Amino acid sequence: MKKGILIILLSILVHGIASAQTEFDLDPSQSMIMTGKGPGQDATINPYFGQDCYAIVKNLGKRKFSFRIQQDGKIIQETTVLKGESKRVKLLKDHELYLDPNPEGKTRASVAYEPLEE
Repeated sequence: MKKGILIILLSILVHGIASAQTEFDLDPSQSMIMTGKGPGQDATINPYFGQDCYAIVKNLGKRKFSFRIQQDGKIIQETTVLKGESKRVKLLKDHELYLDPNPEGKTRASVAYEPLEE
């Protein structure tokens, strides 16, 4: 019985450590790359790394912020996300997603990924 409880507790602990962070606090002077620099260097773990997918960016804060998609240092798309809003964008396998904060103050965002519908 004790071994069963210990195994369950260890499973919960390992899952919590292995989970990717999906919510982020953005300070006014901080831009954050979310994807594109390779495994182990991303702020979120994209389960579709190396293939096209959708990125869902949600504004959980009280101020608007923006995100941009880049490829080889060139900005492909810039999008503003208002308070309480979410945006779903196609993220190609060689694109990088950056969150850019509001210069007026701190905000909070979350990022999730979905596969492309086929």
